[in-house]
Amino acid sequence: MQADATPSQANAASAALPDGPIALKKPNDAFYTTWSLLESVTDPEIPVVNLREMGILRAVRQTATGLEVVITPTYSGCPAMSQMQDDVVNALSRAGVAARVLTQIAPAWSTDWMTPEGREKLRAYGIAPPHPSGCGSPVANVIQFSSKRAAGGAELTVACPQCGSHNTTETSHFGSTACKALYRCLDCLEPFDYFKPY
Repeated sequence: MQADATPSQANAASAALPDGPIALKKPNDAFYTTWSLLESVTDPEIPVVNLREMGILRAVRQTATGLEVVITPTYSGCPAMSQMQDDVVNALSRAGVAARVLTQIAPAWSTDWMTPEGREKLRAYGIAPPHPSGCGSPVANVIQFSSKRAAGGAELTVACPQCGSHNTTETSHFGSTACKALYRCLDCLEPFDYFKPY
């Protein structure tokens, strides 16, 4: 299988990386076939969401040396990055597509890059999705960490992914992974992870 973009599509695709969620590609989009193959590559730590839905998969582009897939880790020390790189290469090579994977850490990944579908899949899986952080804004020039206030300044409340109650409490700022906090619902008493916004 060959890369599936015209020269003009390849030039457009090599422009700056997007600064928000990436929508599911349509047949007339650049590199549609490659993007479609990558829909099967899931986050190794959260297998119900794929890399595009998580905002990790940032671009597919043609370079002078061949096809390139750009991924951005959720944080620079993410232990799953080498697994994601291997999974991307394997998904494409099974279809006869040769590509190299470029890990790009700037701009830094933001939970604002998650797609609405990805957030819903997290909730259905039992992980409370992150609130909007505002960190994914193209004008954000510094790393920002969210406080316990929502983007509008209101006190942050995290809904239980099991029963929907907002009567929840943080029991540990670090959950099953560094990017999650551990919460407990005070109504149904279930513990759950909350994907921290940043």
